[in-house]
Amino acid sequence: MSYSKPIKSPCLRVCAVDGRANVCRGCGRTLKEIAGWGAMSDGERDAVLRALPERIESLGDKASDREEALAKIRDALGN
Repeated sequence: MSYSKPIKSPCLRVCAVDGRANVCRGCGRTLKEIAGWGAMSDGERDAVLRALPERIESLGDKASDREEALAKIRDALGN
């Protein structure tokens, strides 16, 4: 029996999109990125993950939990 490795994800289970920035207030991904996450290659996911800290920072006070989000992103990237 073989098991596949879990897909890394920055999801904080907040799932609330900021209408102005068009990104999730929890993880910083767009709806298109969230919907396509499972079909992306590891490289595509890594590219999105590297863009997320800037998106989270740009949300300012609208970010759900900035520190938790950044920690989750670092963890997903293996940093």
